[in-house]
Amino acid sequence: MDRVRELASKKAAVIFTKSSCCMCHSIKVLFQDLGASPAVHELDHDSRGKEMEWALKGLGCNPSVPAVFIGGEFVGSAKDVISLHVDGSLKQRLINAKAIWF
Repeated sequence: MDRVRELASKKAAVIFTKSSCCMCHSIKVLFQDLGASPAVHELDHDSRGKEMEWALKGLGCNPSVPAVFIGGEFVGSAKDVISLHVDGSLKQRLINAKAIWF
Protein backbone atom coordinates (compact mmCIF):
# COMPACT_ATOMS: atom_id res chain seq x y z
CA MET A 1 0.00 0.00 0.00
CA ASP A 2 2.84 2.38 0.82
CA ARG A 3 4.35 2.00 -2.65
CA VAL A 4 1.00 2.79 -4.29
CA ARG A 5 0.50 5.88 -2.11
CA GLU A 6 4.06 7.03 -2.77
CA LEU A 7 3.74 6.72 -6.55
CA ALA A 8 0.23 8.22 -6.53
CA SER A 9 1.46 11.35 -4.78
CA LYS A 10 4.40 12.05 -7.10
CA LYS A 11 2.40 13.53 -9.97
CA ALA A 12 -0.94 15.33 -10.36
CA ALA A 13 -2.46 12.44 -12.34
CA VAL A 14 -1.40 8.81 -11.94
CA ILE A 15 -2.78 5.71 -13.61
CA PHE A 16 -1.89 2.15 -12.61
CA THR A 17 -2.33 -0.16 -15.60
CA LYS A 18 -1.40 -3.42 -17.25
CA SER A 19 0.00 -3.43 -20.76
CA SER A 20 -2.64 -5.88 -22.02
CA CYS A 21 -5.65 -4.00 -20.60
CA CYS A 22 -7.82 -2.29 -23.24
CA MET A 23 -9.69 -0.16 -20.67
CA CYS A 24 -6.36 1.03 -19.31
CA HIS A 25 -5.44 2.18 -22.80
CA SER A 26 -8.79 3.97 -23.15
CA ILE A 27 -8.34 5.85 -19.87
CA LYS A 28 -4.78 6.88 -20.82
CA VAL A 29 -6.06 8.21 -24.17
CA LEU A 30 -8.91 10.08 -22.45
CA PHE A 31 -6.45 11.84 -20.13
CA GLN A 32 -4.19 12.72 -23.05
CA ASP A 33 -7.16 14.05 -25.03
CA LEU A 34 -8.01 16.29 -22.08
CA GLY A 35 -4.44 17.61 -22.10
CA ALA A 36 -3.04 15.69 -19.14
CA SER A 37 0.20 13.73 -19.12
CA PRO A 38 -0.38 11.22 -16.34
CA ALA A 39 2.30 9.09 -14.79
CA VAL A 40 1.56 5.56 -15.94
CA HIS A 41 2.72 2.57 -13.92
CA GLU A 42 2.30 -0.77 -15.68
CA LEU A 43 2.01 -3.38 -12.97
CA ASP A 44 2.95 -6.25 -15.26
CA HIS A 45 6.30 -4.53 -15.92
CA ASP A 46 7.11 -3.80 -12.27
CA SER A 47 8.86 -6.26 -9.96
CA ARG A 48 6.45 -5.21 -7.19
CA GLY A 49 3.41 -5.20 -9.46
CA LYS A 50 1.55 -8.06 -7.76
CA GLU A 51 1.97 -6.39 -4.38
CA MET A 52 0.65 -3.10 -5.78
CA GLU A 53 -2.25 -4.91 -7.47
CA TRP A 54 -3.34 -6.33 -4.10
CA ALA A 55 -3.04 -2.88 -2.52
CA LEU A 56 -5.26 -1.41 -5.24
CA LYS A 57 -7.85 -4.12 -4.65
CA GLY A 58 -7.68 -3.21 -0.97
CA LEU A 59 -8.66 0.34 -1.90
CA GLY A 60 -11.76 -1.05 -3.59
CA CYS A 61 -10.52 -1.08 -7.15
CA ASN A 62 -12.06 -4.15 -8.75
CA PRO A 63 -10.76 -4.99 -11.27
CA SER A 64 -7.44 -3.72 -9.98
CA VAL A 65 -6.61 -1.78 -13.17
CA PRO A 66 -6.98 0.84 -14.37
CA ALA A 67 -6.68 2.58 -11.01
CA VAL A 68 -6.68 6.36 -11.21
CA PHE A 69 -5.39 8.94 -8.75
CA ILE A 70 -5.80 12.69 -9.22
CA GLY A 71 -4.05 15.05 -6.86
CA GLY A 72 -2.93 12.07 -4.79
CA GLU A 73 -6.55 11.05 -4.18
CA PHE A 74 -7.91 7.69 -5.31
CA VAL A 75 -10.61 8.38 -7.92
CA GLY A 76 -11.45 4.81 -8.88
CA SER A 77 -11.42 2.54 -11.87
CA ALA A 78 -12.48 3.02 -15.49
CA LYS A 79 -16.21 3.21 -14.75
CA ASP A 80 -15.64 5.88 -12.10
CA VAL A 81 -13.45 7.96 -14.41
CA ILE A 82 -15.91 7.65 -17.30
CA SER A 83 -18.76 8.70 -14.98
CA LEU A 84 -16.79 11.79 -13.95
CA HIS A 85 -16.08 12.57 -17.60
CA VAL A 86 -19.74 12.20 -18.60
CA ASP A 87 -20.94 14.49 -15.80
CA GLY A 88 -18.26 17.05 -16.70
CA SER A 89 -16.28 16.96 -13.46
CA LEU A 90 -13.19 15.01 -14.61
CA LYS A 91 -11.68 17.96 -16.45
CA GLN A 92 -12.24 20.26 -13.47
CA ARG A 93 -10.60 17.75 -11.14
CA LEU A 94 -7.58 17.64 -13.44
CA ILE A 95 -7.46 21.44 -13.51
CA ASN A 96 -7.75 21.67 -9.71
CA ALA A 97 -4.90 19.18 -9.31
CA LYS A 98 -2.83 21.15 -11.86
CA ALA A 99 -2.66 18.15 -14.20
CA ILE A 100 -3.90 20.48 -16.96
CA TRP A 101 -3.92 24.27 -17.25
CA PHE A 102 -6.57 26.52 -18.76
